[in-house]
Amino acid sequence: MPGVSTLSGAVCSLLEAISNTLTAYHPGSLCYDSRMRGAIRIIGIDPGLRHTGWGVIETDGLKLGFIACGSVSSDNAESLGVRLRQIFDGLTGVLAELEPAEAAIEQTFVNRDAAATLKLGQARGIAMLVPAMAGLSIAEYAPNAVKKTVIGVGHGDKDQIRAMVRCLLPTATPDTADAADALAIAITHAHSRKSSQLHEAVARADLRAQRTAS
Repeated sequence: MPGVSTLSGAVCSLLEAISNTLTAYHPGSLCYDSRMRGAIRIIGIDPGLRHTGWGVIETDGLKLGFIACGSVSSDNAESLGVRLRQIFDGLTGVLAELEPAEAAIEQTFVNRDAAATLKLGQARGIAMLVPAMAGLSIAEYAPNAVKKTVIGVGHGDKDQIRAMVRCLLPTATPDTADAADALAIAITHAHSRKSSQLHEAVARADLRAQRTAS
């Protein structure tokens, strides 16, 4: 049985082949990295007290475009309040500069360390507050849902996520696992909103058919 790295490489090659095929038929491709007309800009946020990852993409139908990514870090030597303020200020600056239209954030994973979970929850609250104050809609996704969307299964490590993010966004430059995770969250939201639009379109078509029949 091929190893995980072999499988990831094969999937990446397949995605590149699909992208190249689509490019031959119309401008752009399945996964490309430039600003798109009529695209929706999404920020994905991977909350954490020490490092909060963020990644911004644009989506237009099946197309994904990489904009920027990075992480906001807090000073471990400071008090909790100061660290939360550092996260707030950092994310506020990102939103002001890149102007996303929608936000997506990962849900909190509850572990056995109650104190760590509480601190993560406080950092996540700040990560949700910033886009809410900017008037953005905020979607939430479970970690397993993000992994299933990006790597195809609900369980996987951060190296697999980073590899698949680079396949889907060829010029993405996530220098940390937090930034790669944030991009994966944004990709998940892009996929989810496209599925919702498809369901809505089908529902509208059914309604029109019913009205015509009556």
